[in-house]
Amino acid sequence: MLRWLLPLVFLLTWGRDSFASDGEPVRLWHAYRGGEQAALDQAVAAFQKSSGVEVEVLQLPHDAYASKLGAAAPGGAGPDVFIDAHERFGDYIRRGVVTPLPESIDSSAFPRGAVEALTLDGKLYGLPLALKALVLYLNTDLLKQAPESVEALIDTPLPSGVFPLVYEANDAYYHAAFLHAFGARQLNPDGSFGFSGPEAVRSIEFVRDLMQRGKIPEEAGGSVVKQLFISGKAAAYISGPWSAGELDGKVNYRAVPLPQLAATGKPLEPYLTVEAAALTPRGAQNTRALQLARYLAGPESAEIRVKVGRQLVALRKLPPSAAGDPFIQAFANQAEHAVPMPSGDRMRTSWEPANRALKKALSGAVSPEAALEEATRRFDDMVRPPPPPASPTPLLLVVGGLCLLGAFRLWRQAERGELWSPIKRSLPAYLWVAHAVIAVGVLVFVPIFVGAAASLYAGPQGSMHYVGLANFWEILTARGAPLLSSGSFYLVLLVTILWTLLNVGLHLLIGFSLGLLLSRPTLRLKPLYRVILILPWAVPSYVTALAWRGMFDRQFGAVSAILESLGVEPFSWWAQFSTAFAANVSTNVWLGFPFMMVVTLGALTAVPKDVLEAAEVDGATRWQRLRLVTIPMVKPVLGPAVLLGSIWTFNMFNVVFLVSGGEPDGTTEILVSEAYRWAFTRQAQYGYAAAYSVLIFLLLFFGSRLMNRSRTLEAV
Repeated sequence: MLRWLLPLVFLLTWGRDSFASDGEPVRLWHAYRGGEQAALDQAVAAFQKSSGVEVEVLQLPHDAYASKLGAAAPGGAGPDVFIDAHERFGDYIRRGVVTPLPESIDSSAFPRGAVEALTLDGKLYGLPLALKALVLYLNTDLLKQAPESVEALIDTPLPSGVFPLVYEANDAYYHAAFLHAFGARQLNPDGSFGFSGPEAVRSIEFVRDLMQRGKIPEEAGGSVVKQLFISGKAAAYISGPWSAGELDGKVNYRAVPLPQLAATGKPLEPYLTVEAAALTPRGAQNTRALQLARYLAGPESAEIRVKVGRQLVALRKLPPSAAGDPFIQAFANQAEHAVPMPSGDRMRTSWEPANRALKKALSGAVSPEAALEEATRRFDDMVRPPPPPASPTPLLLVVGGLCLLGAFRLWRQAERGELWSPIKRSLPAYLWVAHAVIAVGVLVFVPIFVGAAASLYAGPQGSMHYVGLANFWEILTARGAPLLSSGSFYLVLLVTILWTLLNVGLHLLIGFSLGLLLSRPTLRLKPLYRVILILPWAVPSYVTALAWRGMFDRQFGAVSAILESLGVEPFSWWAQFSTAFAANVSTNVWLGFPFMMVVTLGALTAVPKDVLEAAEVDGATRWQRLRLVTIPMVKPVLGPAVLLGSIWTFNMFNVVFLVSGGEPDGTTEILVSEAYRWAFTRQAQYGYAAAYSVLIFLLLFFGSRLMNRSRTLEAV
């Protein structure tokens, strides 16, 4: 019964996720928060009341939104309708996330520029909801008048400890306003990388000068700069409409268009983004999904989004409530002096090299020229065409040969009578473990085989072609660059090995030492100490990683404050490989030593006391008892723990991704985080990322086999 039930459940579950039916609610995904989220919820509630259509709304974190949407929607497991910015649509089209709207859609109610931004190859892919751009939020308790220029704002007399201006200076999206004012572009019209040349260098030098003069904070993330503005420690704050909901009631402010840059005589021009409601392939089969998208872009929803979310809605005729709202008028004025963001898939690819170059240059680690030159090389490498199609004949010959060899061996066993009789004897045992084998096969081996097969393909999602071992060849030859060049497989492998050895060594040293300390019979309050020391292990690793990231902040971090109190000049932890790597290792050691401590405590309980007492009677010192008696006896238990810890550390994605983020310039990336970059931030090269994963698997497989063999030889 069970052997039929499991496949049936699987098929029913797969079918339910792949095909929308009229009885299911319409799924809507978005990344709104604050006031915008509240406005969307009210608009959806009004739609449900007027249409009788049930809607299932899911809010996702902005950072993970695109990757989750790209992974779910092409397979039919995602939403019917999603809301996102237009610049991602080129990438979404290539990956099969979004489908064109019916030609019967009337787009005359929307601004022509917004419709053009959502039209690719003559097809409309979304209905415009809102126009978004950066503006300047002024703390009206500190600034009464809007500044005429950035330079005038910077020189405004303010109380001590107050920054004239705060924004996420290390983010290329925010820097784009300065980049455009200097006459450069992040992406040229022909699709080449535009963040280079003397204009781009001048824009970085201008911002770096502001940092060095203490006019804007260094390395400040979004939450930090927002908190500075809310707490009155910043007079002006560059951000978008999404921040308004979190500022209301906490600080007196007003929004104005970005000022002029006196150095060039041009205004700061941020990117203009058109947010739209679009349909996935699943939603295209559901008429109610299109009905929801049209309602969200219509005048009734616009009235709600203006009043509650204070959005600049994308309609030719704004709702009456928008006319008297100075906040919305500020964004409307800014939209006239903004640069529409390119919507091709190369725009999405350009963010990683642009961000890395900006961070590296602003930290002072290298000159802006060198950072931008490296970014251009990195961008060109990311957008290079995939390998040409290869003939599958060699693979088929190998697979066929293995099948023949297997069949020949089975035939020989059957001929000798060694095949069927053992199977018949073990048949009852096979039935007992059949469900476990099926579960493990479906959940473990099938994904592994699918991933391994994907490593033999290349190209965009939906149109991948067989390339044989070309992905492995490109990885192992460093894509034609020097073998130890920046980002090459061998350099990342060396960093990964160093990362694993240091972490596991420190885990073992600290965990074993604490285990010995806590096992002392004379120690009081041992249960309390154990609970406290296990806490780092009990807290989710991503929470710990984000907390440590904040503690390493150059200006506001606890670690930097402690070092400053000891006379050490504050420095950027992410500007040098050594300090960024040390920050990663510190965080992971904090997370990992409790595991070794617990294993050591368990192993020490198996050490006979009479053996230790006999050694003591024989005159052995404490060090000799530890080295010659205790360690040899706990070693068989610690061996598997070290092997497990090595595998976990080798693939510790959370810490590297959340603490250093690969900074500076990707030098602290490890193999698993590099595979993630190729899959989700570099034109979704899934085949190339799968090849990375296969190599990681092979390294761990042979590494663990080598460790087991060493332990076996030692035992002998």
